[in-house]
Amino acid sequence: MAAVIDPLHTERPTDVVRRLLDTAKAEGRNALTAPEAKQLCDLYGIPVPKEGVATSAEEAVAIAEGMGFPVVMKIVSPQILHKTEAGGVLVGLQNADAVRQGFEAIMENARAYDPGADLIGVQVQQMLQGGVEVIVGSITDPSFGKLVAFGLGGVLVEVLKDITFRLAPVSREDALSMLDGIQAAEMLKGVRGGKAVDHEALADVIVNVSRLVDEVPEIVELDLNPVFARANGATAADVRVVLDFAARTPRYRPSQEQIVRQMNRIMKPEAVAVIGASAEDGKIGNSVMKNLINGGYKGKIYPIHPKADDILGYRAYKSVKDVPGDIDVAVFAIPAKFVAQALGEVGEKKIPGAVLIPSGFAETGNVEGQEEIVAIARKHDVRLMGPNIYGFYYTPKNLCATFCTPYDVKGKAALSSQSGGIGMAIIGFSRSAKMGVSAIVGLGNKSDIDEDDLLYFFEQDDNTQVVAMHCEDLKDGRAFAEAAKQVSKKKPVVVLKAGRTLLGARAASSHTGALAGNDRIYEDVLRQSGVVRARSLQDLLQFARGIPVLPTPKGENVVIITGAGGSGVLLSDACVDNGLSLMAMPPDLDAAFRRFIPPFGAAGNPVDITGGEPPATYKNTIRLGLEDDRIHALILGYWHTIITPPMVFAKLVIEVKEEMKAKGIEKPIVASLAGDVQVEEAASHLYDHGVVAYPYTTETPVAVLGAKYRWARAAGLV
Repeated sequence: MAAVIDPLHTERPTDVVRRLLDTAKAEGRNALTAPEAKQLCDLYGIPVPKEGVATSAEEAVAIAEGMGFPVVMKIVSPQILHKTEAGGVLVGLQNADAVRQGFEAIMENARAYDPGADLIGVQVQQMLQGGVEVIVGSITDPSFGKLVAFGLGGVLVEVLKDITFRLAPVSREDALSMLDGIQAAEMLKGVRGGKAVDHEALADVIVNVSRLVDEVPEIVELDLNPVFARANGATAADVRVVLDFAARTPRYRPSQEQIVRQMNRIMKPEAVAVIGASAEDGKIGNSVMKNLINGGYKGKIYPIHPKADDILGYRAYKSVKDVPGDIDVAVFAIPAKFVAQALGEVGEKKIPGAVLIPSGFAETGNVEGQEEIVAIARKHDVRLMGPNIYGFYYTPKNLCATFCTPYDVKGKAALSSQSGGIGMAIIGFSRSAKMGVSAIVGLGNKSDIDEDDLLYFFEQDDNTQVVAMHCEDLKDGRAFAEAAKQVSKKKPVVVLKAGRTLLGARAASSHTGALAGNDRIYEDVLRQSGVVRARSLQDLLQFARGIPVLPTPKGENVVIITGAGGSGVLLSDACVDNGLSLMAMPPDLDAAFRRFIPPFGAAGNPVDITGGEPPATYKNTIRLGLEDDRIHALILGYWHTIITPPMVFAKLVIEVKEEMKAKGIEKPIVASLAGDVQVEEAASHLYDHGVVAYPYTTETPVAVLGAKYRWARAAGLV
């Protein structure tokens, strides 16, 4: 039997919750009945209609007459979660005869649907009318844990799929942002003369649901669908609560202080051991040694080899235990089958970090082998990078702890990748674009060290201004979100999440679960955490390169100045695509621009100076755009002409930019250059001097500016 309702509410709230859960568990149920779910809603301030449970037709009539018609009737059975499918729901019953007949019909339908079901009775509920039907729910994601959802509800919820997610528990600010985070947000504000729904009441429901699922870990899915959102409140017409009593083992996480302490020794080592070092060309251990030596690393290098006395001019040791001094990190270049023994010796030597290049672990199905090395690392407090990685670079130390090509172009961007191929693409792009990096890190299987460890390190690393990460999954999405939320307030965090498939780990028992597409969750949680999401590898690389170059804007007003009308239209489209706000041109500023452009040009925004203008026109309009405090960022569209050649344009832009900088005026400037091959050199010159510029594209410069704005908004700087 379901838990007995305590009408006088004499129990403490925690006792009520415990009793409801214990009853469901004892009866082998994975869901609460509707009356039980109503008790939870009452405890957590979630409005639900008046209702009662009838075990006979006459009792149903009495309950209905007591609350007033019309009413809704629903089957109450622990085994029947999807009541509509079972023919167990009737709505709009207007009188006693309809209720009497409805009771019998619902019970008959339920018996036919599941002859073995325990039919507790029929729930008679006050019928809600009017308002917008929305859904508020929660799911438990394998990576992110408890998530709260909000979207359009009712019978079409899984067809429309208009829903947004946040990590639970949510703040009131998060809850209100969810109301604006769906495509149908305008419906909630009132359309065609209709009244706006009560946003504060809806936010209350979202916050209280998030508190409920956060405080009751056994709840794995929850649906309030529909919630009738009206101008003067919000009430949940139906409640579904799905439970899971399986014990969960929390993931091992060191403290942030411990992470930073150990990561500093790993990333900035004074001494490196190479386990499996080799003097033979073509061996991974040989490449690692050469990269360390030839890369200019000034720390101590200890080759480890069971038989060699000397490798590439460095004394070799049979074991790390034989090395006389301290070692900060050990780079493994040995086959997988030898890693466990060598890692034990690393632990005994009290080396804080191990970089595991070898493959042959979980990625090949050798899960037990990976679990073994993790257990050894935990025992000795060794942090593991990898296995199955290319290693890492940290340029301020001239450190190339990798078997890949050496890299020595220093910069302020730190990048990581889960894939070796993506890592090599990062190296190639960085070198080709002269971007420069502070670090490039391979994470591979992420048996231990993952993205949140790197974030905490890069947060306090003075050599890093922006962090860009490629990932295929997040082992602990919640830990990452917490780290990203903290770090992104100080430094931009850009993420390229590969793979946009739906969750398939377990069949969902709720509408919310069925709507929880993997990519949708990542999209919403990354935004909640202040992360700038890259849609492609090119985006990741260009954002990493461009975001540190651009100064932080002081406001939202963007102005386009272009020498070609066609470019102006495309640049305007790109602004819309990237969430940028084209400034509505004030009359006085419009008149000021018109003084510099020909009569057949166009002021407004974009400002079209036309293609036949001399350098002075570009110079005057750009200067005006930088001088006026109402303009916060400039997008330049250049068209190649013999009157203003590409390098002439580039140099005059830099001249004006430096002139304004001397006066204390700095604004983001991006440029799109259309023309013959000479525009390539001009774009490069602009980029070298702080203007993010690209030839042959209107989309990319605006995308970089949009990324800077997204970060600045999330960090509260705009």
